This record gives sequence, structure tokens and C-alpha cells, in this order.
Amino acid sequence: MKKKFKLFLIFVSMYIVSSSSLFAQEILQTGGKKMPSVWIDKDTHHKVMRLTQRDGNSASFYFHNNPFISGDGKTGDRMVFYGNDKYKADGVGMQLFTVNLSNLKITQLTDKRFRKNGEIVGKKNHNVYYQVNDSIFAINIDSRKTSLVFVFPQDFKGGITTLNSNETLLGGVWASDAEKEISRKNPLKHDYFNKIYDAKLKRTLFTIDLNTKKLTKLFSDTAWLNHVQFSPADPKLMMFCHEGPWHKVDRIWTINIDTKAVKLMHKRTVNMEIAGHEWFSPDGKIIWYDLQQPRGETFYVGGTDVNSGKEIKYKFDRDQWSVHYTISPDQKLFAGDGGDSTAVAKAKDGKWINLFIPEGDHFKYEHLVNMNNHQYHLEPNVHFSPDGKWIIFRANFEGFESVYAVEIAKSK
Repeated sequence: MKKKFKLFLIFVSMYIVSSSSLFAQEILQTGGKKMPSVWIDKDTHHKVMRLTQRDGNSASFYFHNNPFISGDGKTGDRMVFYGNDKYKADGVGMQLFTVNLSNLKITQLTDKRFRKNGEIVGKKNHNVYYQVNDSIFAINIDSRKTSLVFVFPQDFKGGITTLNSNETLLGGVWASDAEKEISRKNPLKHDYFNKIYDAKLKRTLFTIDLNTKKLTKLFSDTAWLNHVQFSPADPKLMMFCHEGPWHKVDRIWTINIDTKAVKLMHKRTVNMEIAGHEWFSPDGKIIWYDLQQPRGETFYVGGTDVNSGKEIKYKFDRDQWSVHYTISPDQKLFAGDGGDSTAVAKAKDGKWINLFIPEGDHFKYEHLVNMNNHQYHLEPNVHFSPDGKWIIFRANFEGFESVYAVEIAKSK
């Protein structure tokens, strides 16, 4: 009898723990109010959690900038992000943090009240690189030691955006004072975008050797050179774009930093065709991009083989279009961050975080998060987690900006 009673108590205890766990993950509409730290999206039945469980606003990295440093088996993977510190000042008060993806422990890296630019993480050396005015700094996320890396000369005030695969070179672009003045007088994108494109001012790609501190000017053009990214696999290959109205530019280019050979990656062939928001595949073999043939009518994710030039594209419907896309670490899945009705696709039901599964020449899709309560002036900028099991994005659907993760596997 006592044995049966003990078994009964064990069963009751297990039921209480199980029930508590279930109730802790309520099935809720996402956003429009303060959410619990973990919930099940009622429209998709996928688990969502807030990764940056801290006061103030938090911002994950731009979609093609790697924010992750892998754990060593004893520690979990870490993600670098920006967040407001105690100063609460727009831009100036943003500091660098890490969050451990296994236990959500947050560590603050910087605390100086300066406007910081750059979202550059060294996966091997565990340095985070950022720029304050004309000076480049590195902070190591293990030791939290900060060092001055480089100071731009007076006659060449560039901006860094990328680190090559063997972590020996920083890369970026220099803009003229005349262009900076256009940006200063026209701070909003819809004001400066066409003005800078029409001005045809000189821009220059450059590298900085982290060992020798040598600055090398690679390539100059009166095209608006932008969106500079090193290949994740080839330390000599840099990608850049011709910025401007996408239907007016052949946008996506590469340059070999040794030979200085410049190569167009995708040539427009349809009137009003656009291709952009480009990024490298994890192995560096393919450059992927948002492809519309023509603009606002037929939608694809397109890809160009870096070596052969062979192209591939996956079609989907208007409502599945996204501001940005990304690909999983194993390159079997894609994801998109959706878009509202004012964006180029003019989608009627486009406010979703979506998972895309290639099937032949098109994408199948699954909704992961209902983003109806998110305001798309903040771009969600999706990333796959290093283990490929979650999609990480930023959102403001609780009334403040924070970083979230949605589980790809549907909740039971």
C-alpha cells in the first residue's frame, strides 16, 4: 500500500511540473501588449521567446552580419547585440552586449557614451569590432579587454563594415565630404537616397591589415559603392553593390583584393527588374538576393554561383515576399522577415516571419510568427541560430524593441 501511495505521489508531482510547464507557455496572440518571456503563437503554434530579457531597447545585427560565436562544448553559443544603457540616448547610449543562447545570460561589453558604428564579429578571435568617429576598436568578448585597432588619416575618413574569413583584414568604404553633407542635410532615406545616387560622387573600397595596420585603397568609382561584405570562405573575395534605385542599377559585384578584378554577379534582363539585399551562402559558393522580374510583380530568391556564374531562382507569391532573407547553416532552408503593405510587394497579408523550403523551382512556406503588431519601420532582419533550430529576429510588437527567437519545430 505504501509503495502504491509513493508511486501516486510521484505521478502527481510529475503532473504538476508538466502542467506548470504547459501553462508557462501560453497560446497567445503575438504582440499588442507585454508578452511573457516564452509563449506559443496562436496563429502558427510555434514557440517564441524573448532572447534579450533586459530593460530598454535591444537590437540584433543586420541580416548579413554574423552575430554568433560558437561555444566550446562547455559554454553555449553567444550572440552579440546592441542595447540601450543607462544613458537612454538614441544611438549614443547604445552599448554592445552578448547573450548566451543556452541560458540567456546577458553580459555587457561596452559602457562608454559614444556613438558606435559597425556590426563585425570575429568568430575565431572572439573580437567585436566597432568604430567611433575616425577610430576603430576591438573588444574581446572573453576577456572584455578593449584595444585601439586603427585611426583613419585626416584625408581618408572611411567606415568599416566587414572582416575577412581568416580575420586578418577589415574592409569598408570611403565617401566624400560632399556626400556626407547630402546625408547630413537629408537624414531620412527617402530624402537622401535619390540625391546621392544622382550626384555620382566618388566612393572607394578599402582594407585595413590588422597586423601591419596598413590601409589599402582597392577600387574607386562614381557609382554609389555600398553593402560591402567579405566572403565567409575566401579571404581574398569581397562583395559590394552599386547602391541606388534598384531598377536603375546592376547592383551586385565582387572584387578580388589581390588582382583587383571586378565582376558583375547578376545582369538585369527585364525592364524594371530589381535584385538586391545580397548575401553570401555559409560556404561562400553562392551569392543570394531578392529578385523581382519585374519589380513588384514576380518574386524570387535568386542565387549566382560565384565561380561559374550559373544562376538559380525560387519563386513564391506576393504575400511571402520579405524585406530580407537568409539561409540555414546546412543550406537546406531559407527564412524571410516579411513586409507590410507599403513595401515594394504591396502584400495584403505579408506581416509574418516565414520559413521557406525549396521544392523544385519554388518555395513552399510555413508561417512561424504573426507580425501583425510589429511596425516595419524596424526591419526584423532574420538569422538562423547556429544549431539551425531557431530563427532569430528583432521586433517592436510589445511596444519596445527587443530580440526574439522562434522555434522551427512546431510546438506540441
